[in-house]
Amino acid sequence: MLIFKEPIELMGVPGSPYTRKVVALLRYRRIQYRLLPGSRHMIEPNSDRYAERPQPKIPLLPTFYVTDDSGEEAAICDTSPVIRQLESLESERSVIPEDPVMSLINFIVEDFADEWLTKAMFHYRWSYEDDIHKAGVLLPRWNNISADDRALEKMGEEIRSLQISRLRYVGSNETTCKTIEDSFKRFIQLFDKHLTQQGFFFGNRPSSADFAIYGQLTCLALFDPTPQQIVLQQAPRVHAWAEMMEDLSGYETLGNDWIKPSELPETLTELLKEIGRLYVPYLLANDRAYTEGHKSFQTALAGTNWEQSTFPYQVKCLQWIRDEYYRLNKTQQEAALNIFQDTEIAELF
Repeated sequence: MLIFKEPIELMGVPGSPYTRKVVALLRYRRIQYRLLPGSRHMIEPNSDRYAERPQPKIPLLPTFYVTDDSGEEAAICDTSPVIRQLESLESERSVIPEDPVMSLINFIVEDFADEWLTKAMFHYRWSYEDDIHKAGVLLPRWNNISADDRALEKMGEEIRSLQISRLRYVGSNETTCKTIEDSFKRFIQLFDKHLTQQGFFFGNRPSSADFAIYGQLTCLALFDPTPQQIVLQQAPRVHAWAEMMEDLSGYETLGNDWIKPSELPETLTELLKEIGRLYVPYLLANDRAYTEGHKSFQTALAGTNWEQSTFPYQVKCLQWIRDEYYRLNKTQQEAALNIFQDTEIAELF
């Protein structure tokens, strides 16, 4: 069993959408935390005490420092499980809808943001010259604002080279680029319409899905020039929402803030259709490729060609979604499938 420190201790940087996701969530939940400066040791080897701390199996940001059963410090970095562990420790100002069916939908939307919307984030940042330049200049400085300019320039070159080389791994290539961009534009337009009905994805209080979407939008709407311009032109309400989400520590909740499964507005149904349109067949194709031992795969998503490297982590994501569904009783499963009947999400189960 892993025990969180008091206050919760995590390492991250402003350029990490997952760091922004969790920090905004902790602010909203009024949970005390210490955000440690991330990755400074990459610029100044052996100069930073955080460099000596334990590393997670796969080093990603944010990294949470916890205590394991033996009393030793350990590092973990998967935001969705961490959020749910925090729910089990502190129920005040929960970000998980109380209704089990809505909780399932929230889990699916959160996963969509973390694993599909991030493709747009990565694609825009490392495919367009203005975005590449801005990221290469600012990301190293976020890591260590006081570093020598030569070291920062070198780090910027290394970051650009590494991340551009990873584009194909996350699914951004000549075949998929139009699909990614069209999907992003549809999503922000649909979300913009949804925000005319209510302040957040599932009513009048933020869910973990809202914070996951916000995390990606800190890049897509608030930082990277190319997608930011698209958001401002096509979905300005989404830009304003992303600005608002950063600090909701003063936002007060009411008992009836969550919508019920019977109250889903049409705007939310349209967003679920968009998730089912591309992300569901993508997850299933990736899962088949992994099961069959293929290192890469090709498939058709809503009539468009898709090809990329097989992603083992997203096999786990699919299983976690299914686990959430099978935790429901029969009546709840039927209610969920009824909501999903006009989408392709039911194919996950």
